[in-house]
Amino acid sequence: MAFLIGMIVAVGCMLGGFAAMGGHISVIWQPWEFVIIGGASLGTFIVANPLLTIKDTGRAIAEAVLDRAPAQRDYLDVLGVLYTLMRELRGKARSEVEQHVDNPSESTIFKNFPKVLADMDLTNFICDYCRLIIIGNARTHEIEALMDEEIQTVSHDKLKPYHALTTIADSLPALGIVAAVLGVVKAMGALDQSPELLGGLIGAALVGTFAGIFMSYALVAPLAHKIKVTRAQRCRLYVIVKQTLLAFMNGAMPQIALEHGRKTISSHDRPSIDMVENETVSGGAGRASQQQAA
Repeated sequence: MAFLIGMIVAVGCMLGGFAAMGGHISVIWQPWEFVIIGGASLGTFIVANPLLTIKDTGRAIAEAVLDRAPAQRDYLDVLGVLYTLMRELRGKARSEVEQHVDNPSESTIFKNFPKVLADMDLTNFICDYCRLIIIGNARTHEIEALMDEEIQTVSHDKLKPYHALTTIADSLPALGIVAAVLGVVKAMGALDQSPELLGGLIGAALVGTFAGIFMSYALVAPLAHKIKVTRAQRCRLYVIVKQTLLAFMNGAMPQIALEHGRKTISSHDRPSIDMVENETVSGGAGRASQQQAA
């Protein structure tokens, strides 16, 4: 919603200011100039990126426009899953815990937190390192180094749409000049026409330059930055898992290990200690235990 409001303000002020200066908004509507710029940018985007990145860019744009960054509820769900798994690791036999990490889609623990289960990358991250804890031979510093490497890889993959759109934003002003040059070429072919017609053709050509610059700095670049912010927040979930499990491996009680993870959450979204206890220790984890008993 914030993205849409921002775009309405940007476009509205641009058109309103142009009209207030005495300009005719209809002059800006030069569809073929926009076709040249949009088609060229889309084509270069397809050429420069693999199919997986193209698909992921579509998802990233949807996440950014719809503001699907993790909220406090998402952080609480992740902490709830971790707390329940740590209790199982601490108090149950190895075979009983393995069934949860080997097949999370059928696990009563993960089913109790459907948002976490829906994120397969995060679920696999949690299960992989819980499996290493079950094996019991890995050293904490080795696990930490492995986690850091994987989180770096995940972050790199998640930010590919940002880098792809940033490249397009950088190229749009030049593509606007291409459209303007083509417009000028067309205008040169009408030098024998009336000044009114010639002026209209030159004005249409200049719209290409305007469109390229405006689309770059007022549309694609802000959208790319929004994607970066949203995806960076989603990567924060992996850091929460990392700090929580490392604390648990170092001997911390599950309740204390949760605090290690909670402290990595931004202060704007960080739930209080009491909220974490109510939602995970007393709430979510308790519901998971009830489901297992049933």
